[in-house]
Amino acid sequence: MITLIRTCTLNTLRTDLATAQADAQAARAEADECAEVLRAELAQSRLEAARLEGELRALRAQVLLDTEDRQALRTLLRATRKQNQRAERVYVLFRFGELHSVHATSTAAEIAAEAEGAARDGWTPHTTCCDGTTVPASQVRWRIQPVLLGATR
Repeated sequence: MITLIRTCTLNTLRTDLATAQADAQAARAEADECAEVLRAELAQSRLEAARLEGELRALRAQVLLDTEDRQALRTLLRATRKQNQRAERVYVLFRFGELHSVHATSTAAEIAAEAEGAARDGWTPHTTCCDGTTVPASQVRWRIQPVLLGATR
């Protein structure tokens, strides 16, 4: 079978073919350019990821150091609080003017005296006689006297 094509149609087909080939060539060039841009961006992203991974390692190490520092500070704070909780004074329990025992609180001294038979009531801060004069320590059955720690008296 023989096909007859007019010259005008043949020229149109050749022009369309040339245009399509030019468009295909332009599309290939654009695709190659886009591929190069994508390769460059991929390389840049890999560099950025490596940099961020290094920063992450450094930050993790810093977090560990910060945790250790916080633990050390907590330990120091506990020790400081214990130091501050130490008594500034002790309470000395005397029996007829002689040292009987030493206590952290006045209440503890009273309990110790009561365990030895002292009356539960009648505790006074100062031992004075009815006319306001001080009674000698050797005549007082039980006496509690606060003593400042570190004081030189």
